[in-house]
Amino acid sequence: MTSELKDLRLGFAGTPQFAASILASLLAHDATVSVVYTQPDRPTGRGRKLHPSPVKALAEQAGIPVRQPASLKQESLDDDQLQVLVVAAYGLLLPDHILQAPEYGCINVHASLLPRWRGAAPVERAIMAGDRVTGVSIMQMDAGLDTGPVYKRLETPITPQMTGLELEATLARLGAQALLDCLRSLPSQPEPQQGEASYAHKLTRKDTVVDWQASASSIVDQVRALCGRMPVTCRCGNARMRILSAGATTGQTAGPGQIVSADKRGIGIQCGDGILLIRELQLDRGKGKPMSAAAALSGYPDLFPLGLELDARTGN
Repeated sequence: MTSELKDLRLGFAGTPQFAASILASLLAHDATVSVVYTQPDRPTGRGRKLHPSPVKALAEQAGIPVRQPASLKQESLDDDQLQVLVVAAYGLLLPDHILQAPEYGCINVHASLLPRWRGAAPVERAIMAGDRVTGVSIMQMDAGLDTGPVYKRLETPITPQMTGLELEATLARLGAQALLDCLRSLPSQPEPQQGEASYAHKLTRKDTVVDWQASASSIVDQVRALCGRMPVTCRCGNARMRILSAGATTGQTAGPGQIVSADKRGIGIQCGDGILLIRELQLDRGKGKPMSAAAALSGYPDLFPLGLELDARTGN
């Protein structure tokens, strides 16, 4: 049994902040990470300049060699002589020759309680589905999509106000804790997944569209899940509005999608069941910065007349 992380020769594969948090924990506990894989630099911002992933930035700061292939089909780990490749939100498929190269294989930090929410967007899908509990799974990777046996699980509640980014940060901390325990216990035997599987399909722009026929509570879950990355969006007259924070109240006074109230408490939109109370939003007006509903009503009162029916089409 391995008691010291420095005794393990590790590689790491990951890309976003979730993965960077996992890598940071490994380094803070004196793990020997000899190579890091991350996705190629992507253009971001108005200037569309290439920027490194959070994992690349951290690895370079720590002096760890970084590799950024567009595919792993031609890559080899043979010369690295890794005992474990830790994978967290990498974003590329691992071919069989990569999965089998390390002594103990490839171990994945997955942000759900497998087999629930296998796939690309487990954090957001859990919130959008109204789940009240989720967690992390430390999984031995195989050729399937998050189908491998699990070493360790840790649970956490999804509180009613928690956003996707907040939940992701919580799961990163739990994932780091569970991963450290797993690595220190190698070699050990993972257990097959049990229960009905569900799939967390990759998020698309379709996920940001509002269905005003749905319940207000389900739209609140949609807003919470997506507000940090690709907010729920609709058209309010001739303006595009991103919904950043909202609550739900009871009531049925108009047709779905109509503005039924507008005051300092928020902008009330009739839904199929209940009223969505928009508390924070972003308009493609002025500087386009996030603002409270009260500030939006003060600055752009003509956009929110009572009875106006909001258009679910985003205009993206």
